[in-house]
Amino acid sequence: MATSNKKVFRRFRIKHRIRKIVQGTPDRPRMTVFRSSKSIYVQLIDDLANKTLLSASSAEKDLKDAKGTKSEIAKLVGKSIAAKAQQAGISSVVFDRNGYLYHGRVKALADSAREGGLKF
Repeated sequence: MATSNKKVFRRFRIKHRIRKIVQGTPDRPRMTVFRSSKSIYVQLIDDLANKTLLSASSAEKDLKDAKGTKSEIAKLVGKSIAAKAQQAGISSVVFDRNGYLYHGRVKALADSAREGGLKF
């Protein structure tokens, strides 16, 4: 990746370092997080079949009108993905922070997903 933006390139390197280790399976999918400046997205991915099993985001219809800070909305997204995973019979995941620091919105999402019943 040829870029002049040092911040983006740093996250790209960290992301690939993590992805060498973390791999999702059908019984224990990879829970990956992407955060933009406005929204936060999370997916449960089976890397063996290259398939997204579940997803949740702050841009979905039920969460789009939620009021609060970005961290509070990330908590709602974490609870949403945990509820969807419980319905699908998924109780354990591997967390992929996607190169972001485990702080702020990423941490809020992970903590609320744990409270919702996911184990990682």
